[in-house]
Amino acid sequence: MRTPRPLTPARLTALVIFTVTMLSLRAQFDVSQGLMGGAPVGPTLWRMLGYFTVLSNMLVAAAMCAAAMGWSVPPRLAAGLAVWMAMTALIYHTLLSGLWAPQGMAWWADQGLHTAVPILVLVWWWVFAPKPISWRDIPVWLAWPAAYGVYALIRGAVTGFWAYPFLDADTAGWATVAVGLAIMLAAFAAVGAGLVIVAKRLA
Repeated sequence: MRTPRPLTPARLTALVIFTVTMLSLRAQFDVSQGLMGGAPVGPTLWRMLGYFTVLSNMLVAAAMCAAAMGWSVPPRLAAGLAVWMAMTALIYHTLLSGLWAPQGMAWWADQGLHTAVPILVLVWWWVFAPKPISWRDIPVWLAWPAAYGVYALIRGAVTGFWAYPFLDADTAGWATVAVGLAIMLAAFAAVGAGLVIVAKRLA
């Protein structure tokens, strides 16, 4: 019989993050379904999958589930999650949080996905994640937000649904949106560079 792996602090923390992430995603699903007038599961999920926040939190949930089960999360992926979630929080709290005032379940979903999970992921990376990352990893971390940008623009052009105001090419124009995306990718790179510096100091 296989000996169970001990529940280490790293695994327990990953389990907590996985739980918080899944509860936040479920809360967001309920909120989205309500805003869509009780839409079926499929259309509700399709709408949610238009958001970088939701997709990135799903990546966190998958990685933390693996870590909680005792599997190792590659250093590049662990740091990438920290970069993506840090930017999720920064973009939301600097550009988006003032656009609406969520109440009740919507507030909890917002704070979970944009505040609690990013903080928990950064703490987990700082304390438990392996740190052998380098400057060469930054372009790899940029691949995910760049791919999302392409996906969001294609989806918006085809369906007319723009997940974020700064991606709304119908209103702002394609040139403005392209400049904005370039600036955001530069911000992702800056956060990634900061993480590399921190990792080197910790090492």
